[in-house]
Amino acid sequence: MICVAFSFQIGIEEMLSRVWDSPPRVIKFLRKHQRGSSANGLRRQKRDWVIPPINVPENSRGPFPHMLVRIRSDQDKDVGIRYSITGAGADQPPSGIYNIDPISGNMFVTQPLDREERASFHLRAHAVDMNGNQVENPIDLYIYVIDMNDNRPEFQNQVYNGSVAEGSKPGSSVMQVTATDSDDSTTANGMVRYRILSQSPHSPIPNMFTINSETGDIVTVAAGLDREVISQYTIIVQATDMEGNLNFGLSNTATALISITDINDNPPELTVRTFSGEVPENKVNVVVTNLTVVDRDQPHSPNWNAVYRIVSGDPSGHFTIRTNPITNEGMLTVVKPVDFEFNRAFMLTVVVSNQAHLASGIQSSLQSTAGVTISVQDVNEPPVFPVNPKVIRFEEGVPAGTTLTVFAAQDPDHFIHQTSQIWRLSDPANWLKINRTNGQITTMALLDRESIYVKNNVYEATFLAFDNGSPQASGTGTLQINLIDVNDNAPVLIPREAQVCERARPNSRINITASDADAEPNIGPFVFELPSFPASVRRNWTISRLNGDYAQLRLRIPYLEASVYEIPIIVSDSGNPPLSNRSVIRVKVCPCDDNGDCSATGAVAAAGLGTGAIIAILICIIILLSMVLLFVVWMKRREKERQAKPLLIDPEDDVRDNILKYDEEGGGEEDQDYDLSQLQQPESLDHIINKPTGVRRVDERPVIAESQYPVRPSLPHPGDIGDFINDGLRAADNDPTAPPYDSLLVFDYEGSGSTAGSVSSLNSTSSGDQDYDYLNDWGPRFKKLADLYGGGDDD
Repeated sequence: MICVAFSFQIGIEEMLSRVWDSPPRVIKFLRKHQRGSSANGLRRQKRDWVIPPINVPENSRGPFPHMLVRIRSDQDKDVGIRYSITGAGADQPPSGIYNIDPISGNMFVTQPLDREERASFHLRAHAVDMNGNQVENPIDLYIYVIDMNDNRPEFQNQVYNGSVAEGSKPGSSVMQVTATDSDDSTTANGMVRYRILSQSPHSPIPNMFTINSETGDIVTVAAGLDREVISQYTIIVQATDMEGNLNFGLSNTATALISITDINDNPPELTVRTFSGEVPENKVNVVVTNLTVVDRDQPHSPNWNAVYRIVSGDPSGHFTIRTNPITNEGMLTVVKPVDFEFNRAFMLTVVVSNQAHLASGIQSSLQSTAGVTISVQDVNEPPVFPVNPKVIRFEEGVPAGTTLTVFAAQDPDHFIHQTSQIWRLSDPANWLKINRTNGQITTMALLDRESIYVKNNVYEATFLAFDNGSPQASGTGTLQINLIDVNDNAPVLIPREAQVCERARPNSRINITASDADAEPNIGPFVFELPSFPASVRRNWTISRLNGDYAQLRLRIPYLEASVYEIPIIVSDSGNPPLSNRSVIRVKVCPCDDNGDCSATGAVAAAGLGTGAIIAILICIIILLSMVLLFVVWMKRREKERQAKPLLIDPEDDVRDNILKYDEEGGGEEDQDYDLSQLQQPESLDHIINKPTGVRRVDERPVIAESQYPVRPSLPHPGDIGDFINDGLRAADNDPTAPPYDSLLVFDYEGSGSTAGSVSSLNSTSSGDQDYDYLNDWGPRFKKLADLYGGGDDD
């Protein structure tokens, strides 16, 4: 094998040496030769020669420049030829790699080439004569860089992470590693092959994994992967080019870390077969004991998390088992109070399993079941009231000393002889008394349903029972007395005050009702009536019943003097027997306005004020108004005095802010001759049209015919330009449609037909005998032009 590899390496070096050291080829420009002729005179042309590519090995050591080929033209014997090359690598970037001797046509490479940087070049060779004329058609030169194995394979990552489940069968895919080589992939230089150099640890066998030499896929070879024994393997992978030939191929290595993932192949196992614990009676959320378990699977995963169940011994559901998420222990907890008098001990059977199901083929362990013995501790329990709260019904108003009920407490500790006493804990109205030994409750005062301590007809009292145990225990009980109503409250009239008009009107009535503290059936319907004494009540007033709860009071006579009257009314409820009450309503009788409302004067009169009081009030109002009037007069006088007092400074020098009114709008008498109407918007144009000839300035264009500007003949003589300009100026000044502001006058006539062509044709270098004296006749505007060209003197 070594001999073959060595001979192969020698063969490559000899081939490259021959390519580099072989004599340069001579490349001639292609020429088209005629060949044969047909009857119709057509000639078939011979196809051009195909120039073979030029091969140049990369990374050559020189010497440089090294001659590659010679370019030659068949016409170099007849004429002098100059050769040149163009293209990338010659006169284009990267320039300077290739050059050519322009006389001999020898083409050179000037530096080592790198195929990974550029694999080929396309140049064109040219042949021209001494005058630069092309004597041959350009030929294409293709230069290919021959690849050398000068690049090692490179892994994409130095460390690869993969995983495979424990217990996987042989051939299970694990991961893939990838390496690339910058050399030509079509040759052996760029063909990469993979192999595993080492595996750590070697258990259970040194070759647990294999790799596909071409794709880099790593798979398992043998069974026996166990995460609980080995959780991770480290593999060194080698990539070699030259199709994996280790003698002359280039290599590189990378590390593959293979994690063995956990499966639930280890059921949880309780550490002992029997657990025990104690719990005091009547306690909840107390941990009785901790159940310890062992699981070899990955901690804090579903394969490791334990789930506990009570399968027997707790039919009433007094206990539950919660899992400690940190230690995975089972915390046996009381969730329902236990009673020592009924259950002194419990025998539980518990089973533990994982949160995830066991893997296929794994049998559950017998150690996943255990027994738990729980002892209940007796404690001194407080006395309890058999019925709590206790509800009784009684009529209100029972006399003091009445026995209501017996509210006794019992001690649940049957195995301990203890005595209990009962004390009053809460009695808001202080109505009750209890016998501390037997719990008999009697009244100390009348029970009143209408008391503020009674809510919804129920009076509530609380009692405390305690024993003589050690430590002493106590319990509370509630007694609710539902009070039955009796008719012991007379009705009360509502409202107590009202007002009506002094004259009887249909809408002048008082609606009244009654309020009773009792309950059904000791309230309404109510009976309303007026007493027979004093007689004036029934003589002046009448009352009528609207329904069971409401009545209406109104005047019986047409008129009653304005005043305040106290009217007694007798109101009776519907109790058995009924209760009556004589109530008084205070009614204000007053004069009313048209709407039936009591007027202000009437309200005062109805309030009981006499004539003297009313007069006194009016006098006070008059005095107050007089004082206000005197104050206003005094303020007016002070204002006038202030205005009459001379200023301390001259009025002309007063710098205070004032509004000054100016009546004159002109600049003086000399300006009075101006026609100011020209500055206003005219309502009509008659005054404009009738105005004498002159300059007209208005704010809008008059709707009249425009002036006729002079039109110059198409062939004027040189002397008519001045007259034409003056006529146009005169017409513009007298044009009523001209704008009322300074503006540029646009003349359409630009001197077409002038014999001079344009003014720009006049220059100082003219050699003609033109006479420019006529410019003096054009007016002062052309005097400067006349002086320049007519020979006159400058001013």
